Amino acid sequence: MTSWFDHVPTDFRQLAIVVSILAFTALASWLVKRAIVGFSNSKINQGGIAQTTLTFAHRLISAVIYTVGIGAALTHIPELKIVGHSMLAGAGIVTVVGGLASQQILGNVVSGFMIIFFRPFKIGDKITFNSQYTGIVEDITLRETVIRDFENNRVIIPNSKISSEVIVNSNHTDNQICKLIDVGVSYSCDLDQAMALMSETVGAHPLIFDNRTPEQRHSDLPVVTVRVTNLGDSTVNLRAWAWARSASDGYTLQCDSLLNIKKRFDQAGIEIPFPQTTISFQENASVRTSAD
Repeated sequence: MTSWFDHVPTDFRQLAIVVSILAFTALASWLVKRAIVGFSNSKINQGGIAQTTLTFAHRLISAVIYTVGIGAALTHIPELKIVGHSMLAGAGIVTVVGGLASQQILGNVVSGFMIIFFRPFKIGDKITFNSQYTGIVEDITLRETVIRDFENNRVIIPNSKISSEVIVNSNHTDNQICKLIDVGVSYSCDLDQAMALMSETVGAHPLIFDNRTPEQRHSDLPVVTVRVTNLGDSTVNLRAWAWARSASDGYTLQCDSLLNIKKRFDQAGIEIPFPQTTISFQENASVRTSAD
């Protein structure tokens, strides 16, 4: 059974196929352009994506579409069939290169899904990454995690990198935090008095959190424990363990406690040693000075 298309001359059929392929290619390029323009209007107004990036993406995709379309059209012309296959092969190479180049992007996307699924941290958590960057998680996208540090800077970390590093999450299971408050006192001071003053001063802060167990409360253990941690070259090092309900409260508690401890020690005459340099001259030594 034959159709009307079989009675059409061969040359005309080839021309019709070539024109159809080229028309479809132009239509595909136009649809891609319209999609990118619509996408850019929504994202650029939100400050999300630069126009340069979208223009480059449009030109790259259009080049691939036209290369494939023209190559496919040329394969239907016997005299140019070799050229058409070469263009299709070139488009295939471009696709492979693009796939290899996008491995890192795909890795970030997969890592983003793993972060969302396993939740090692979430938006609003205070984390420390790579022992260098500390801040609040502000956003988790498919490609990157955005951390806002305490100077209001944004630290942008690829998901594949942050998911493979050790991070410290201050809010993973609870928000409570223990701050270590270290103060050095002189060897000549009354250590019992210094430790009692530290415990009393830190324990009186309004942001202190009573983390004692019922048994410890029944035994009248202090809210803030103070112990000697080291006998240094010129100081006896004391440490207070102070609990707060959150990291921000803990930082305020630590700063205020250091100030209050210094004031209480000054009132009680407890010395906090600091390095001093003594310079002595030999008897009858002369000091030479030179003038310009």
